[in-house]
Amino acid sequence: QVVFALNQTLLQQESLRAGSFQISYTTEDLIKHYNCGDLSSIIFNHDTSQVPNFINATLPAHERITAQEIDSYFRQELIYKRNERIGRRVKDLLEEHPDKSFFFAFGAGHFMGNSTVIDVLRREGYKVEHTPAGQAI
Repeated sequence: QVVFALNQTLLQQESLRAGSFQISYTTEDLIKHYNCGDLSSIIFNHDTSQVPNFINATLPAHERITAQEIDSYFRQELIYKRNERIGRRVKDLLEEHPDKSFFFAFGAGHFMGNSTVIDVLRREGYKVEHTPAGQAI
């Protein structure tokens, strides 16, 4: 699986460099939607998360299965379990120091999809609100 993932990553990078593969959004698009709190946008979907996307229609069936297994593993380990750990740590800090104020900052990947850090905190009973860019905190 490691060799497959490495080969697929290199193929994608070579395709990007050769111009035969293009990303359908720009960095400016990501920043604009992130600042507007529009994390449910099509820009912030499965394909734009920090998990490499190895699944594509051109893969033979046996390689597609490998790609799906890797995708599932990455999502579980790098996103869902990590968000759970981060959410628990935030909750623990808030409960250990109820008289203090905190500011937490996370990368955009922790706010996308299901089982986000926000979802974890809301499940624990916290109210989480978006603060738009430019608004004083």
